[in-house]
Amino acid sequence: MGLDRRATRERSVLAGLQGFCHDQGLGSALAREVIEAYLCQGLRGRAPSTKGTYYSVLRRLAQITDPKSAPRFAGSTAPPPYDAPERAQLYGVAASQRRCWRRYSATMLLALGIGAGLRAGELVAAKGRDVVIDETGVSLRVRGARRRLVSVAGHEATLLGELVGRKNAYLFHPEEADRSYPNFVNDFCRQLVTSPDAAKFSAPRARSSYLCDQLASGTPLSTLLCAAGLVEVESLLRYARHVPGSPRSKAALRHQLASEQS
Repeated sequence: MGLDRRATRERSVLAGLQGFCHDQGLGSALAREVIEAYLCQGLRGRAPSTKGTYYSVLRRLAQITDPKSAPRFAGSTAPPPYDAPERAQLYGVAASQRRCWRRYSATMLLALGIGAGLRAGELVAAKGRDVVIDETGVSLRVRGARRRLVSVAGHEATLLGELVGRKNAYLFHPEEADRSYPNFVNDFCRQLVTSPDAAKFSAPRARSSYLCDQLASGTPLSTLLCAAGLVEVESLLRYARHVPGSPRSKAALRHQLASEQS
């Protein structure tokens, strides 16, 4: 799956460059100067992190190895993980919701996000049949493009074991809803009753908490990539910056991964 996703991304990025070259009447699409023109003009208004990703893909396709001419694009920062007091506060807020389905869904958002690192779209799609409980513990099958099996531990594993119900019922927001709506999870979080100074419910922060927990505990990077549904180890850098002692550069992440696999 990882190679398929990488190939799909490369085709998409290359198609964008070729379209830019066609519109501008430019020559060789993978020439260094053309690539840099595309980043500055063709991707105008796009986030620096997006430009950085495109540049990395195009450099690899063009087999450019000289690092001196690489333009600098700041990577996007990951949301900070929830610390222990915030997690306790969030679980308390979830338990205090007046309606049963809101209490259940708020708790499930935390259990699936902090416990399994699910993205918002994966959170919305998870069903009871995806929870696996056996002699080895509690795991979650994540379906879709980033299909994988994630082991869940600690408090979140206990919660999943206790809360999982009917196999065909959705784990998050089991009530009927339009799950294709992009802000489905965000709207649910905004509608929870809480105090103004309390930590806010957020699927990205819950996922960040999972990834930072794994980095802090020394989970092998290859294992973490599979569990998180990530293709490239460099994607972990934005989370590693929140974890003392973790690699502080893409090169350091690549070196650590290579060391683990040697």
